[in-house]
Amino acid sequence: MAAKSLVNRVKKEKPSTRLGGDSNGDILIADDVVAMIAALAAGETDGVSNVGNTYTSEIMSKVGVHDKTKGVKVDIKDSIVRISLAITIATGCSIPAISQQVQRKVKNSVENMTGMTVKCVNVRVCDVEV
Repeated sequence: MAAKSLVNRVKKEKPSTRLGGDSNGDILIADDVVAMIAALAAGETDGVSNVGNTYTSEIMSKVGVHDKTKGVKVDIKDSIVRISLAITIATGCSIPAISQQVQRKVKNSVENMTGMTVKCVNVRVCDVEV
């Protein structure tokens, strides 16, 4: 019984997108990889102090869970990507300016690394670092 349960868990793959392939095989990119690229790009933007909901991230890290894609949602259909993410902005920064920088940086990073087309990057400012 336990072996059957393990086999069922292994068979369940995370959602991924097929980019194509040739006689050598298929190319698949897991949706979580796209979310990770987006989270890293957003986090590297000057003025962004955190990606994701600050309160949820703090609580989860206290119990030992560190999910770098928390607060990033990716929707992929036919290699067209829509990204929604939550960020915390550093005090004294311009929210519109930083948000637009995040949009550009995330779009460029995802397109360059995956070859997919990013249709939109929705940014939600969920907190200001004090």
